[in-house]
Amino acid sequence: RKQHGHSCPGRVLGRDPPMSIELKEIHKAFGSNKVLRGFSLDVKDGETLAVVGQSGSGKSVALKHVVGLLRPDDGQVWVDDQRLGELSQEELYEVRRRVGYVFQFAALFDSLSVGENVGLGLQRIEGMTDRAISERVRECLALVDLEGYEDRYPAQLSGGQRKRAGLARAIATNPKYLLYDEPTTGLDPVTTTVIDRLIIRTREELGVTSVVITHDMGSAYRIADRIGMLYEGVIRFMGTPEEVQACPDPVVRGFIDGKPELLEGAG
Repeated sequence: RKQHGHSCPGRVLGRDPPMSIELKEIHKAFGSNKVLRGFSLDVKDGETLAVVGQSGSGKSVALKHVVGLLRPDDGQVWVDDQRLGELSQEELYEVRRRVGYVFQFAALFDSLSVGENVGLGLQRIEGMTDRAISERVRECLALVDLEGYEDRYPAQLSGGQRKRAGLARAIATNPKYLLYDEPTTGLDPVTTTVIDRLIIRTREELGVTSVVITHDMGSAYRIADRIGMLYEGVIRFMGTPEEVQACPDPVVRGFIDGKPELLEGAG
């Protein structure tokens, strides 16, 4: 099965290895604004896949379909061979328990300490004692290099530290999948590299399958096994970082090279 839109020499998506997440022919509009227009995406088990594209192209909208935060107007969303549109509310909650979501601006609760923020999801797990929760919180904070930050509050953290605390909260429940919504937005280059390394470490140490929404090509090249470019509501091209960099499609080139005149003339 090939992706929609223009294709460059190289990658055609198949079903080997097995797909963990599949979005098939997703259409989503808000009023007259058609954001996704037949968007399809296959995520392979164990990979880190980055979805890039211009601001407002629908990257975050696509990501929210994976956990049922948005429902498609048309099309199908599959997670672990379960079609989300056919699940009961309780079954949907079970799927969400397998997915960690790292929000764009961390989305920490200002009135809670870092430790309390990280432990929120653990409190809903039956049989988890306060001691077990505290130990798991410490483990997760250590993984993102925030040891000893349990009693601090979000207002006492830098932007990069808040992002890391958000990642710690996302991994606390041992998810199978991690979804990152613009994890490096607003960060300086050094802190961006720190976050990229944490994404790689999380995959290596926890074995999670990840989808990363970003417009930062440098970050995408560092972290991703494959990169898909979203353009006019569909995946324009999918390939490895090397294949993306070699792609002659003017839309791809215009975006990765920062040349708007190519995008404007491509159509």
